[in-house]
Amino acid sequence: MARHRNVRGYNYDEDFEDDDLYGQSVEDDCCISPSTARLYSCLDQMREVLGKTASEQVMVEAVLNSKFDVQKALDFVLAQDSKQNVKTKNEEAVTTGKTTKGKPRDSQSTRIDSKIVPKVTKMTVSGKKQAMGFEVPSVIAEENGHSANTPQKRPSSEDSSVTSGVVELGSKSALPSQTIQIPEEQSTVPTPVKKSSKTRQQIDVKAELEKRQGGKQLLNLVVIGHVDAGKSTLVGHLLYLLGNVNKRTMHKYEQESKKAGKASFAYAWVLDETGEERERGVTMDVGMTKFETKTKVITLMDAPGHKDFIPNMITGAAQADVAVLVVDASRGEFEAGFETGGQTREHGLLVRSLGVTQLAVAVNKMDQVNWQQERFQEITSKLGQFLKQAGFKESDVAYIPTSGLGGENLVTSCQSSELTEWYKGKCLLEQIDSFKPPQRSVDKPFRLCVSDVFKDQGSGFCVTGKIEAGYIQTGDRLLAMPPNETCTAKGITLHDEPVDWAAAGDHVSLTLTGMDIIKINVGCIFCGLKEPIKACTRFRARVLIFNIDVPITKGFPVLLHYQTVSEPATIRRLLSILHKSTGEVTKKKPKVLTKGQNALIELQTQRPVALELYKDFKELGRFMLRYSGSTIAAGVVTEIKE
Repeated sequence: MARHRNVRGYNYDEDFEDDDLYGQSVEDDCCISPSTARLYSCLDQMREVLGKTASEQVMVEAVLNSKFDVQKALDFVLAQDSKQNVKTKNEEAVTTGKTTKGKPRDSQSTRIDSKIVPKVTKMTVSGKKQAMGFEVPSVIAEENGHSANTPQKRPSSEDSSVTSGVVELGSKSALPSQTIQIPEEQSTVPTPVKKSSKTRQQIDVKAELEKRQGGKQLLNLVVIGHVDAGKSTLVGHLLYLLGNVNKRTMHKYEQESKKAGKASFAYAWVLDETGEERERGVTMDVGMTKFETKTKVITLMDAPGHKDFIPNMITGAAQADVAVLVVDASRGEFEAGFETGGQTREHGLLVRSLGVTQLAVAVNKMDQVNWQQERFQEITSKLGQFLKQAGFKESDVAYIPTSGLGGENLVTSCQSSELTEWYKGKCLLEQIDSFKPPQRSVDKPFRLCVSDVFKDQGSGFCVTGKIEAGYIQTGDRLLAMPPNETCTAKGITLHDEPVDWAAAGDHVSLTLTGMDIIKINVGCIFCGLKEPIKACTRFRARVLIFNIDVPITKGFPVLLHYQTVSEPATIRRLLSILHKSTGEVTKKKPKVLTKGQNALIELQTQRPVALELYKDFKELGRFMLRYSGSTIAAGVVTEIKE
C-alpha cells in the first residue's frame, strides 16, 4: 500500500519545470523552410549595404536570380538602379497617393498576419508592389469594389520561383482573410435560389404529385364496424393476398396464434402489432399501412371497433376520404352491432359527420350462413335505410358479400357456386379501386394535424400526421399552434421513405429542429408562417344533435373531438334552433336542445384549440361532441371568437 501512496502523492511538475516540451506547439519556435531562412539572411546583408535605396521586391528578385549569392545580387541591384531610376520615381508618385487610402487596410492585414504567423512582418513593405504572396490588401479591396485604387500586378515569371519557399507563409496569411470574406458572399447567394425553387415547386406541385405516384391517385381509406365484425382479419387477409405480407411472416403469425389459442386471429395480427391487442383479440389503436390497386395508392387505416376506443376511431376517420364498413352476417351478431348501443350505427354516423361520402359495406362472415341471398338482402335493406338517414347517397354505397377468414371475394371474385348464382357484382378490391378520390387542397396554405410525437435517434424530434392542405418542402419554417412556436422541417418521410416534399393527402413523418418536444402535443396543427391558423377557446358552431337520453342545456359538459384533439369543453350559450334543410332560424335563445335538432351554439374549451372555419377549410372545420361514452352531436365551425 505504501508503494501506491508514493505514486499517488508524486509531484510530476518538478520533473518538467526546466524543459516542458509537451506544452509547446510546433509554431512556437519558427516554422520557416530552409530556403526562406536563407532568403532572410541574404536580404539582411543587402540592407546593410543598400539601406532603403532599393525596394524589397527588387532585392528578392536579385537574390533569386543570383541563386542566393549576395555579391552578385548587389551588383545586379546597382546595375538595375540606374536604368529604372525614372520608372521607379513614376511608380512612387502614383502609388504613394493611392496607398494612403489603403493604409488602414494594410495595417489590419499585417496585424492579422502577425497573429497567424509570427516573423512574417519582416517581409511586408507598405506602398510598394508586394510579391511573395502578400496580396491580401488587394484581395480585400477587390471585394469591397476598390480594385481601381490598388495596383493589381501579379508576380512575373521570375517571381514564380518564390512560391516554393515563401508562399508557405503567404498562403497562411492570405487564406484566413479570404475565408473571412467569401463565406459571407456564399451565405447571401443561395437565399434567392431557395425562393425561386419554392415558387417553381408551387407551380409544378400538381404535376409533380402525378409523376411521383406514377399516374396513380392517392386515397385514404378507413375500415370501421362493430367489435368482432372481422375488420382486422379481413384487412390482414387482403394485404396477404396482395403480397404485402410474405408467406414466411404469415406462417409465423399462424404458429404464434395457435400457441396463444387464437388460431383464427392469425390475419388480424398483421395490423394488431402490440402484445396487448393480440392477447385481448381487440384492436385498440388505428393500424396504418399502404397498398396499391390498379389505379390508386391506398393508405389503409384499421380503426378499433370497441366502444372504449371510439376516440381512436374518430382520429382515424377524421383522416379518411372513404370508408369500408364491415358488418357480421352471422345470426344475432349483426343485430347486436346494429341495434341501440352497437357500434355499426355510431361508426356510420361518425364517418358521415367527418366528411366521408363514399362507403363500401363488406358483409363479412357470409360463409357461416352458407352465402344465403336472403340473409344478405335482409342486412342490406336494414343498413340502406339507416345510411340514407345518416346522409349517404344510395349511389355512393356499395354492398359486397365477403369472407375475411376464407379470403373469398376480397381480391378476386368468389368461385363458390353458392355465391356466383346470385351475386354478379364487384369484389372488395375492385370496389375500393372504383372510389373517386376527393379534390386535394394543394393551393391552400399548409396545414398538418399531429397524430403522434416521438423522439428520433438524431437531433430534433418527429411528428406524424396527415397534411390536410398545402404542401411542404425540407427546410421550410413552420409554426405550431396553439403553442405558437416556430421550427424547421429538417426531413420528410412518406411511407418510411425519405422525400424532399409532400402535399395534401399524404400521411407523413416530419423531423423538426429548433423547438422543444415538450411543447408539442397530439392535436397541435403545423402551418406556414405567412398564413397561420387561429387558436381560440371560444367559437360558434352549427351542430346536429344525435339520439340522446339527456337534453342539452346551457353549461352542458362535453368532450370535443376535433381531428386528433380530444379536449373538454362546455356549451356556453344556446343561440338558436335552425331548420334542417333551409338553415333558417326557427327559434331564438332556446332553453334546451333535444334529439334530431339542428342548432347554433357557442362552445368554450378549457385550453386553446387551433380551428378553421368550415367555409374556408372543410377538413379542419368539422368536429364531434361526446358525452359519457356516446356521441351526442356533430358540428361545423361558423365563427371563431377570442
